[in-house]
Amino acid sequence: MDVSSRARSVWRLLKGPEPWSRRRIAGEAALSLALALMAGAVVLLGGDPVGGTAVALAVAALSLLRRSLPAGVLLAAAALSATAAEATPLLLVAAWTAGRRIVGAGRALAAFSGAFALYEVLGLLTMWPIPQPILIAVFGTLFFLAIAVVPGITSRYWSQRRTLLRAMQEHNAQLLRERAMVAGQARLRERQRIAQDMHDSLGHQLALISVHTGALEVDPELTGRQREAVGVLRQASVAAMHELREVVGILRDGVEAPAAPDGARPATRGTAGIQALVTAARAAGNAVDLRAGGEPRPLAAAADHAAYRIVQEALTNAYKHAPGAPITVELRYEPDSFVVEVVNGIVDRTAADQAGEVVSGGQGLTGLHERARLVGGMVHTGPSGDGGFRVAGVLPYGTAEAATFVDAPDDFRQQSPAPPLGDGGPVVDWNIAEKELGMGARNRGGGIALGCGIAVGAVVLLAIAVGVGLFFLAGSAQKGMIDPAEYDRIRVGASEAAVREELPSGDTVLVSGLAGKGPAEPEGSRCLVLMSSETGDNLNTEPVFRFCFKDGKLIEKKSYEVSR
Repeated sequence: MDVSSRARSVWRLLKGPEPWSRRRIAGEAALSLALALMAGAVVLLGGDPVGGTAVALAVAALSLLRRSLPAGVLLAAAALSATAAEATPLLLVAAWTAGRRIVGAGRALAAFSGAFALYEVLGLLTMWPIPQPILIAVFGTLFFLAIAVVPGITSRYWSQRRTLLRAMQEHNAQLLRERAMVAGQARLRERQRIAQDMHDSLGHQLALISVHTGALEVDPELTGRQREAVGVLRQASVAAMHELREVVGILRDGVEAPAAPDGARPATRGTAGIQALVTAARAAGNAVDLRAGGEPRPLAAAADHAAYRIVQEALTNAYKHAPGAPITVELRYEPDSFVVEVVNGIVDRTAADQAGEVVSGGQGLTGLHERARLVGGMVHTGPSGDGGFRVAGVLPYGTAEAATFVDAPDDFRQQSPAPPLGDGGPVVDWNIAEKELGMGARNRGGGIALGCGIAVGAVVLLAIAVGVGLFFLAGSAQKGMIDPAEYDRIRVGASEAAVREELPSGDTVLVSGLAGKGPAEPEGSRCLVLMSSETGDNLNTEPVFRFCFKDGKLIEKKSYEVSR
């Protein structure tokens, strides 16, 4: 890679391919700067500019590296926080990032365990010697749990929840796509069957026209002009028949329909053939009741055949899914439309168990919906009021534009721009996709509640840790602090036992670092260093009192100030 290509790559990296990448870079830079300023300001207040600058640079560098090296930055942040308390905010941020980005629960556990060990060991070594190491270790454990472990667990849960929701959304989208593909294939198959039916019906009519025109063409009573006109009609009918076969062959994916045997007559398919379906069902041992109402009126050929297919498919489903149940077939000639309805009763469980597992393609009802829609009607399927199942179709008498009369909640194809007809109630229940989305919304609500619970638990645990620490610090302060008046009351030359009885033991971490910071101690003496209950004039110094003993007596007492 040459210099120009490398420069363009760096520029693309800094620029970012999308606006959100630039926002992320700006956010990372702002966070690193804020952490560095907080850490550096705390150190500078103590009067150490070199140390403050070094800590600030280390915090900024680790903050920028925490996404690419989450485990390493977590360990480094724990070590830096143990030796420099001003880097504690970095430990919190590094733990949050490590919880999200460390792959595998075992690796995350190892990283946080190593960070805890570094934090404890380096913290004790930094403050050593200390009079109460166990107390300091317990307090450090609680603090590490609150500042690192709880944010890490919360971040890991939040990341896993987002990943799970994203996977569920992708799976749901895949299911919706597959469902649409299956429904589309069912509609295509139904259209192929419709094309075959059209071939059977129109081919028969065209064949009749061709035969009759052929007979007329040889009639000696026709004039030459009439015979010529009849010949044109015969040729047109023959050409129409060939074109019909070609079109139907294309619709049937190039598969030619099998020829009917010689002498076979096609079954009647239409409202006139429904009686034959009922008769065949009764002959098979099913209790089928056929009812008809209204004044019969002719239907369009496609609508007539759709009525036949509705009854045929409904009876087939009743045989499969409700064996032994009574079936009612009702044909009603309403003033504005033809209604066909097939209702089966409650399923006989004994007969169903004897029938065994039902094998079904599951797309028959989808085909009925498509067939009825193509002729301008509709089909409703669903449970009946008495526990059975109902299939009802509404078909127009004349030729109507292909549309759907279903309500908007059921119109998953979005083909009905106008308001729904009827009372506006739902024709069927929600579809599966809507139920899945509703379930996802409820899951999101529960996830948010659980996340808030974890956050509240983290705050409570931190408050407990702070309370325990303050309690122990208050008890330790009493062991290492005296008033100036008490210091003045002690006299040099008093016995060591009497002086120690009046003074605190000094067994506290608050005074562990004060020894050796004042004037030189008398040779061969043992000194007790205590803090003053009053603050000094300078905020950078701390007033202390020192009592030195030798040979069982107080040989020296001094009051001085040490740097904080």
